[in-house]
Amino acid sequence: MRRLPLSTLLLLAVLLLMAAAAFTAPWISPHDPLRQSLLLRLKPPGSVDPRQGVFLLGTDDLGRDLLARILCGARASFAVAMLSVAVSLVVGVSLGLVAGWVRGWAAAIIMRLVDTMLSIPAILLAVLTVAVIGPSFLSLILVLGLTRWPRYTRVAYASTLQVAAMPYIQASEMAGAGAARILLRHVLPNIAGPLMVVATSEFGLMILFEAGLSFLGLGIQPPAPSWGSIMSAGRQYVERAWWLTVFPGIGLFTLVLCINLLGDAMRDQLDPRSAGR
Repeated sequence: MRRLPLSTLLLLAVLLLMAAAAFTAPWISPHDPLRQSLLLRLKPPGSVDPRQGVFLLGTDDLGRDLLARILCGARASFAVAMLSVAVSLVVGVSLGLVAGWVRGWAAAIIMRLVDTMLSIPAILLAVLTVAVIGPSFLSLILVLGLTRWPRYTRVAYASTLQVAAMPYIQASEMAGAGAARILLRHVLPNIAGPLMVVATSEFGLMILFEAGLSFLGLGIQPPAPSWGSIMSAGRQYVERAWWLTVFPGIGLFTLVLCINLLGDAMRDQLDPRSAGR
């Protein structure tokens, strides 16, 4: 394993700091993210109220503290991304392992289903599905998870075909090991590297999808905060309350950038062809 460059370590530190802030939001938030006060609506960043204190990032159209809502919105984004990636990872890898091991008609059916799913834009499928079943936290996780599994299936299928031809796999079969044992004990650990790279890139994409659906009103429902819903509510005040869209946008951009760069670094670390670069 080669050492990570300093820039990647700094971005990783930023990502870990954002994750820590998101998951400790209920304890570190300076104000209640749901507390409304029409007397404090649309206050600019740095405003001070004698009774409630300082609003570092200002307030929204209902007088709620923007910093508190951004922190709690980050927690929702992390939760949706982690759970939806877990769902798609389990479904996609399971199908990929079966297709790569069984081959034949099972592989043909699974891979044609993968091609069909990949031919449909994921965000369009997610919007249509959420619009039909109704927006909620659980439906958002299931929709995002069940629309992104084909990427994992393709990677797992191709990697399983390579690993299944290795001599130690054939030796395990001759020793009487069952298919489930071979897949879980020998195949899956050896294809985990490429799958983790895919999961990292998908994590950032899930955050963008969640923000996009919440922006359209199909994701996290008010009054619960979400970066997408905060920007959606603030777009009508963009001329006189720019902070409602700028600060959540900066947070979303920074988080996705750090995740994507971390995925690139993981790919370089796990790809032996890049060792001499």
